[in-house]
Amino acid sequence: MEVVVLHTKITETLKALKTAALLAHGLSARIRLLVLEVVPYPLPLDQPNVPLQFSRRRFRTLAENIAVETTVDIHLVRDPDKTIDSILEPHSVIVLGAHRTWWPSAHSRVAKCLERKGHQVVYAS
Repeated sequence: MEVVVLHTKITETLKALKTAALLAHGLSARIRLLVLEVVPYPLPLDQPNVPLQFSRRRFRTLAENIAVETTVDIHLVRDPDKTIDSILEPHSVIVLGAHRTWWPSAHSRVAKCLERKGHQVVYAS
């Protein structure tokens, strides 16, 4: 079993990793840090703005401080909303480093979309 942390911003992702570590420890699961790196249309899909090696190193550094086995999964995408469902296993447990609010936000839109597709979304705050 795995707990998926969906990368948003660095500070939010760190909170989500801590929450995911607690969940994963209790479930005897591992953590997958899912990073959807958006590549603008003028660039070829395999040549993002930020070199992939730099991104890998950056996210491995974030994940190495977690006491639970954590893998970094980076995907180069054009539209993350259209891609995310094909990357996740059915009924995944996903941790978002965002606050749940009554006001619509990008995070709440993603969370609602994931929940409609059968995934369990946990907010880390």
